[in-house]
Amino acid sequence: MARFEDLEVWKRAARLSADLYKFFSDLKDFGFKDQITRCGLSIPSNVAEGYERLSNKEKSNFINYAKGSAGELRTQIYIGMDIGYIDSEQGKQWVKETEELSRMLHSLIKSIQSRDS
Repeated sequence: MARFEDLEVWKRAARLSADLYKFFSDLKDFGFKDQITRCGLSIPSNVAEGYERLSNKEKSNFINYAKGSAGELRTQIYIGMDIGYIDSEQGKQWVKETEELSRMLHSLIKSIQSRDS
């Protein structure tokens, strides 16, 4: 099995998380900034934690948490666009990326679960 650092989904999620932190560094709405950066950070963090677990069941559980965080992040992006914190072009790029990450995470979960079959 690959190291989490070798997974494309982890690399992309970590890059997205860093982009979110940079984008919102000057935002004074600390509640929103905290929420969106935390759910963005949760995606690669849960992938990493899952890959460090021993059982496939634990691995797939943590990847599933990461997938849930991708949905949470997508929600935060929509709200950020609606309230004017995120411009439409940037928001659409991030929504697309979170959708792709969700698909990648779904495939990864299925791959891990199939090892137990």
